[in-house]
Amino acid sequence: MSRIRRHWLPWLVVVVELVGSLGSNAQADTRGPAVLAALLALVAVLPVLLRQPPGWVLAVSGLCVGIYLAAGYADGPIFLALPAVTFAVAWSLPPRRWVGWAVVGAALVATGIMLNPTESTRFDGGRGPWGPGGGPEGDLSLWRAFGQVALIAACGAIASAVRSRNEARAQRQRRAVSDERVRMATDLHDGVGHGLAVIAMQAGAALHVLDRDPEAARRNLEAIRAESKESLDLLRRQLARLTDADTGAGPAPRAPEHGLADLPALVERVRTGGLEVSLRLEVDSASPEAERAAYAVVQEGLTNVLRHAGATRAEVAIVSTPAAEMVVTVDDDGRGSDMLSGERRPGMGIVGMRSRVEALGGTLEAGPEVRGFRLRASLPLSGSSAGGAEGLA
Repeated sequence: MSRIRRHWLPWLVVVVELVGSLGSNAQADTRGPAVLAALLALVAVLPVLLRQPPGWVLAVSGLCVGIYLAAGYADGPIFLALPAVTFAVAWSLPPRRWVGWAVVGAALVATGIMLNPTESTRFDGGRGPWGPGGGPEGDLSLWRAFGQVALIAACGAIASAVRSRNEARAQRQRRAVSDERVRMATDLHDGVGHGLAVIAMQAGAALHVLDRDPEAARRNLEAIRAESKESLDLLRRQLARLTDADTGAGPAPRAPEHGLADLPALVERVRTGGLEVSLRLEVDSASPEAERAAYAVVQEGLTNVLRHAGATRAEVAIVSTPAAEMVVTVDDDGRGSDMLSGERRPGMGIVGMRSRVEALGGTLEAGPEVRGFRLRASLPLSGSSAGGAEGLA
């Protein structure tokens, strides 16, 4: 509504209503002073110029219009005053804050119409709309009152409907922005968090063999260099996306989408740090969404093994089932009982994985075993669900 407030349309409504009312009274034989008519007409429509008019201005506007009509001033554009104010107020406020005031204002206007002496004299010979022998023409003021109330109600309903639609659209936009931020945070956690875990493990392994096996230390350092480069590239892309979202410069390129074909390289980077990892990959074909989710589950699972489990061995298996599902498991031989204890609740990694998997219509289970920790995800090979996976991919 702020945009409309800065527009010329409210001023046009004020000018038309004021000038039209003055012109009508100049041509008619009215009983009151023209200054009072101008003042009542101006106060009645002035609230349309406010940025956020309060609900009580409807009663003020209705009172001014009612006095104007009851005083015998000529009708005309004055009938636009309360509908225009109602539209402005209903656009700015929820219905619970203006409907009661609108009823009061409409009742005052209707009363002014019924008490208008010009109306009564014209159609009833001075006997009033309810006077004896008024005839069918005497009902015209009643119908005009009904019409004015209907116009006020219509303006309020239209403004409320447009306001509700705009609020719903703004809410969808806010939700989209929030979902995008969560997705970027998840991407950062999956990529950068995994990279830092691998780098820490590689650095520890390099320090351990530096004196007695320089060649092994060299391989660890090369793995650190490759992992840090990939993590920095991902970080730059995410920061570029955040910057583009704030400046409106357009979308930045997304980070490369990983799939099942990238799992051997992921496992090899973890192996070079000293953790023994086996990979079993028995999936013929899957949708890109399912492949991205499977890669993210394995990446997060191995990251948790490196950071929390204290394990020496991990087993990764991705197999397809006759039920057109892909089962992803990550097992380790570390301290599984500590992973989801009361002191250590599931972090962003497991929460993000569960959201990603459930968005595809799958399930995720994570918990300690007799020895170690198991992460198991079941994903449909088609990678589609009613909830949609595009927003989390």
